[in-house]
Amino acid sequence: MKKMEDYVRSIPDFPEPGIIFRDVTSVLQDADGLHMAIDKMQELLADTEFDVLAGAESRGFIFGMPIAYNLHKPFVLVRKKGKLPCETVEKEYDLEYGKATIEMHKDAIKPGQKVVLVDDLIATGGTMEAAAKLVEELGGEVVKIIFLMELAGLKGRERLKEYDVESVICYEGK
Repeated sequence: MKKMEDYVRSIPDFPEPGIIFRDVTSVLQDADGLHMAIDKMQELLADTEFDVLAGAESRGFIFGMPIAYNLHKPFVLVRKKGKLPCETVEKEYDLEYGKATIEMHKDAIKPGQKVVLVDDLIATGGTMEAAAKLVEELGGEVVKIIFLMELAGLKGRERLKEYDVESVICYEGK
């Protein structure tokens, strides 16, 4: 029986020497791997009461949508700036080299809603920290943040220490 890690292609020295790139496309390209990824992520929510799932562009959409569908929950898009057509709230955050801005529709989260955030990978945690702050700005409560993979060496979990964070796979390095 294969483990989730068996579906993740590891590419050494990409994008620079000493880094091992964890490629999620190899999971998506294998029907069994994709099925296992969705099931394992959904299992992380077994004891979590929530109203809404929100996913970060773009792989958070890929993993979050089937979970929302399976659990009969609404799904909210967390997008890059300028991609949503209605009134939005936005949050700027730091990248390794520069800054980025994400947005949500202003009416996407109702006050008091319990929200789960979803993405494929936690590295430094900047995107999910910004997404959590947007949820809170709209009056929602982030009850859990889930990932398929975690790069523990980049300490993203520390950045998200005030939240319940879980990942299916944890890699010790960067």
